[in-house]
Amino acid sequence: MRYPQGGGLTAERQAFRERIRMEAAAMFAAGWGSTDIAKELRVSIRSVQRWRRAWKPAGRNGVRSRGPASRPKLSDALFAVLEEELARGPVAHGWSDQRWTLARIKTLIGRRFHKSMTLSGISQMLRRHGWSHQVPARRAVERDEAAVAGWMKDVWPHVETPRRRSGPGSSSRTKPDSR
Repeated sequence: MRYPQGGGLTAERQAFRERIRMEAAAMFAAGWGSTDIAKELRVSIRSVQRWRRAWKPAGRNGVRSRGPASRPKLSDALFAVLEEELARGPVAHGWSDQRWTLARIKTLIGRRFHKSMTLSGISQMLRRHGWSHQVPARRAVERDEAAVAGWMKDVWPHVETPRRRSGPGSSSRTKPDSR
């Protein structure tokens, strides 16, 4: 189970899951069946079968968790360097405005560390380290309300596609006049 923040399981939840595995190992030794263990511990039968396969050759140590399946793409030291680069701002890296987007951060990671990450992976990594997306709290000072209103009145009606008029039609796509 993953949390929406992308941080994985809490320490308490990891300990709980480890305790479940150890209870399953004790039940294996007592001769319980997989379906009975799954019902008792409220886990899937496939998990119990996987734990049993690991338990047979190695005992309780075979059932213990081995930690996360993969290491993070950027170590803590590299992430600290990334934070320094982000603090310098997008203009220092060649972009014309002061917005950090996930695509720009992906490009920065590729240029600086020669690593490729997905946008969702970057988002999860940033959230894990306490970063969040930012939305302006108010409108820009430079915004010209009169120009925006004029554009909405004069230009937008020509850009927007006109709505289809309602009228008699046909229910058939292949024979429009089949009524």
